[in-house]
Amino acid sequence: MTATDFTYLVSRHSDFLRPYAVTLTKDHEDAKDLFQETMLRALLNKEKYQFGTNLKAWLYTIMRNIFINNYRRNKKFSKIENETASDYFINESGRINNNGWQNLRIAEIKNAVENLPGVFRMSFELYYSGYKYQEISELLNEPLGTVKSRIHFARKMLVAKIDR
Repeated sequence: MTATDFTYLVSRHSDFLRPYAVTLTKDHEDAKDLFQETMLRALLNKEKYQFGTNLKAWLYTIMRNIFINNYRRNKKFSKIENETASDYFINESGRINNNGWQNLRIAEIKNAVENLPGVFRMSFELYYSGYKYQEISELLNEPLGTVKSRIHFARKMLVAKIDR
């Protein structure tokens, strides 16, 4: 079967896809997009179609799979709407922001980092500053495995020092 024959077959059988697209999406604009995407995928994947099998079912399957994938993708990014009446919100305009607890924790972390043994502290601070393991290894003239283990042990020491 040539590409033109396949294109003709698909275009001839495409009329039944439009109502199915509207049924799936419940929106005419989204249905048009779904239909176009289905036709594009069918034409791009013509070698996967086995001649003599049910073309209609093959096209239905492509459309359904595209719809499901789009639904899953959009579900991750769907907006959560809050239906709580605005009367129940606390008015924070009169409050003063107090970062005291956060400042105490930051000071505690800095103190714990400063109290690390020198070999661990240097590797950890370089890593925390954004250097990659290989770069730290070259800067300190140490083997890569040594740098990785020092950073690992520095993390373990910090977790042990800082209570959560």
